[in-house]
Amino acid sequence: MEWETVIGLEIHAQLATKSKIFTGAATAYGAEPNTQADPVTLGLPGVLPVLNKEAVRMAAKFGLAIDATVANRSVFARKNYFYPDLPKGYQISQYELPVVAQGHLDIELEDGSVKRIGVTRAHLEEDAGKSLHEDFHGMTGIDLNRAGTPLLEIVSEPDLRSSKEAVAYMKKLHALVRYLEICDGNMQEGSFRCDANVSVRPKGQKEFGTRAEIKNLNSFRFVERAIEYEIDRQIALIENGGKVVQETRLYDPDKGETRSMRAKEEANDYRYFPDPDLLPLEIEASFLEAVRATLPELPDAKKQRFMSEYGLNAYDAGVLTATREMADYYEAVVKAAGGDAKIAANWVMGELSAALNASNKEITESPVNADMLAGMLRRMADNTISGKIAKEVFEAMWNGEGDADAVIEKKGLKQITDTGAIEKVIDDIIAANPDNVAAYRGGKDKLFGFFVGQVMKATGGKANPGQVNDLLKKKLAG
Repeated sequence: MEWETVIGLEIHAQLATKSKIFTGAATAYGAEPNTQADPVTLGLPGVLPVLNKEAVRMAAKFGLAIDATVANRSVFARKNYFYPDLPKGYQISQYELPVVAQGHLDIELEDGSVKRIGVTRAHLEEDAGKSLHEDFHGMTGIDLNRAGTPLLEIVSEPDLRSSKEAVAYMKKLHALVRYLEICDGNMQEGSFRCDANVSVRPKGQKEFGTRAEIKNLNSFRFVERAIEYEIDRQIALIENGGKVVQETRLYDPDKGETRSMRAKEEANDYRYFPDPDLLPLEIEASFLEAVRATLPELPDAKKQRFMSEYGLNAYDAGVLTATREMADYYEAVVKAAGGDAKIAANWVMGELSAALNASNKEITESPVNADMLAGMLRRMADNTISGKIAKEVFEAMWNGEGDADAVIEKKGLKQITDTGAIEKVIDDIIAANPDNVAAYRGGKDKLFGFFVGQVMKATGGKANPGQVNDLLKKKLAG
């Protein structure tokens, strides 16, 4: 039997506010345990929540960016359940009336086609605290610093049909929230994490199969592997006469498998009801228009502009606009260099990205800033250095030896463009290699590379490659 996979993702994006969603307590990462848990976070008697306007602004900004409806009236609800890191015994969330509904996101598939993924809703809610198991010898510690941190939970339609599509969608969303500057996207710190709802059904069947929810996936690789494992598990279970049960599962990255955590709760298990301490959230048209005015150029629009304005192909434009920081860096290089936009793209995607990956740095931490890279590209354009020498210059700049001009001067890397000087070197090499000259003239064209190598070796790699090729062809032709 052929099977079809149905996947929906629930992504939790931690909003980049300085304070929590219903209190002025800080949200900074890495503070000592429980130093950011105030009376509202702890749910002490007599305290009341006050909604953070900045969290609302960020939610509205996201809604506008995905072409969704931003509700002029939404309601906060209490989601009741007991867990040690939930001090109040309930989580403040949104249920029937979320702040954002019915948007979409377009993803590019491996064959280059574009698929539209529906976004059912995005609602505001508070995060829970964190249970710590490592250092307590048979006990569990509770850190409530995260409790009350603002989250935007983004729920997709069940439109995804493979783990690859799920990862493409998640990456697109990750890039978008960072472009909008509403979430730092730091997956290691839990700022951007995902629950995946996975089911299978016979190909052609309209009804969905029974789904399992895989909780708290915090890397793109884990999302792909967890979904792949779950697809195989469910198909094998059904084909062997078993039934998939609706449940919540955890992914174990060490074993590469999912395992049962608990039976999946339904909405009525949480006994949702409107929070009596919070008025309905009403968003006025003027507030929404003010938010719209702050929208940046979004990734898809920027990609199209890079293709039309800089003549880049779709792949290069996609790589360069994957993050707002890389797109800004690239544009700064192109504008400062004033040269070939494709060459600039090659250096940003090639040498620069490789150096960043090797040193585990973000582009904002690069020792070679955009002006420095542009300065080096200008020296390539005016033939002061060759492409080969440029790699040596880049490495020196990366190691803190100054800008391109300083490195070229200090290391004596200026390219030889004097035709007479290059001709003399070529004449000496031809005189020293009569057998190879005769063989080349006898039809062994591949020997041309040997002569080029000899000239570059004799000049320490400083001879202009174009001039070397032209002059060699003439001299060897006799």
